[in-house]
Amino acid sequence: MKQVNGPKTLPFLQQVQWVSQPLTYMDTCFQRYGDIFNTGIVNKPNELVFVSHPQGIQELLTHDTQEFEAPGRVNGILKPLLGGKSLILLEGQDHRQQRKLLMPPFHGERMWNYGQLILKITQQVSSQWEPNQPFVARNAMQEISLIVILKAVFGMYEGERFEQLKSLLTSLLSVTNSPLSSSLLFFPVLQQDLGNWSPWGRFLRHQQQIDQLLFAEIAERRQHPDENRQDILSLMMAARDEDGQPMSDIELRDELLTLLFAGHETTATGLAWSLYWVHQQPEVYQKLMAELDRLAPDADPMTIFKLPYLTAVCQETLRIYPVGMLTFPRVAKRLTQIMGYSIKAGTGVVACIYLVHRHPEIYPEPEKFKPERFLTRKFSPYEYLPFGGGVRQCIGLALAQFEMKLVLATILRSYELELAEKRPVKAARRGVTLSPLGGIRMVMKRQRPALSKPLSASVV
Repeated sequence: MKQVNGPKTLPFLQQVQWVSQPLTYMDTCFQRYGDIFNTGIVNKPNELVFVSHPQGIQELLTHDTQEFEAPGRVNGILKPLLGGKSLILLEGQDHRQQRKLLMPPFHGERMWNYGQLILKITQQVSSQWEPNQPFVARNAMQEISLIVILKAVFGMYEGERFEQLKSLLTSLLSVTNSPLSSSLLFFPVLQQDLGNWSPWGRFLRHQQQIDQLLFAEIAERRQHPDENRQDILSLMMAARDEDGQPMSDIELRDELLTLLFAGHETTATGLAWSLYWVHQQPEVYQKLMAELDRLAPDADPMTIFKLPYLTAVCQETLRIYPVGMLTFPRVAKRLTQIMGYSIKAGTGVVACIYLVHRHPEIYPEPEKFKPERFLTRKFSPYEYLPFGGGVRQCIGLALAQFEMKLVLATILRSYELELAEKRPVKAARRGVTLSPLGGIRMVMKRQRPALSKPLSASVV
């Protein structure tokens, strides 16, 4: 078997570059070592292998329970954010059982019920934009996605607890909003509580306040159950495992924060990028608007969701700068191989989503934003995997895609926007994700003709 090669620089220096310049790190390694290379970004040399070829990714993700396992313990970097009972940190039977409990709310008619809610929230937030006044697209999309999470997932509406939680969650999420502040997650030595003035101290105090609000909400729901509620928290509270046991308060809290970080942050970033690419390329904007303008003024959410060019635009957005750069790690159970390369027992392996999405053999002119590539070819789940794959695939992917299409379509049908700056926007690290540097500044030029009468109250 062949040996996997990779950079020989000290692990600490690789870690610094991985945190501060992840795209440069991955691009350089791909150019030097090809489709599979080892790294030192987890403290020890050769302990984490990156795979960016579809064949290798297929071998990795289809052997989840044979040659490789997907242990939650290797995702420990996220424990301070999500808690130890998060689905992302569970493994084995605990992971399978929790995933089974969480899946139903994200599929079928229950999820589509959130369509009118998403449209209404988008209209409410965007109605605050002033003509010719710049705004930061990612901040606006974050507000939309946060309110969607609070209402559709947490089941919380206007009121003191809603406003407090909205403010605290916004502050908590800002802790890792740059490559520098993201270092708090990657270097545990920086996780020191030195009081309110220290970044980690502020993070912990925000987290404590959020916990108080969430546990109060859960306690109130337990005391006054309502079978008619359709928010995801209520559905999780009603779920029972094989022994008839409900989820504990700690499990509910950790899963709510998991859905917040996994669903809110990623959707907001994807939406901001989609607004950028659509307005950065006039021909894309024209094609998309031609499709949207053919809709009836009161088109229902499912009709919008099925639009082919809108779908292609969203797919290409998540290809060119995938919010998640890597799949969750797999660990080799025994000496094995990928694409003929030797993988020692205990070695961590990740599919590099960023690199396979830019593989020149799969995506010609990978640096160009070309939605048409998704209209002329269907890519395999090992060539295109913005939500990961295998047993660790994101459970909220259907809701994320649904929300992304509805929000983008609603904004474009309602307003004429333009980019406030002509220079290209670059991607930078935001926590464990990729995000547009500077958030993408835009200007609302004018309102387009009204779509329809105001939406009725949400069904959720």
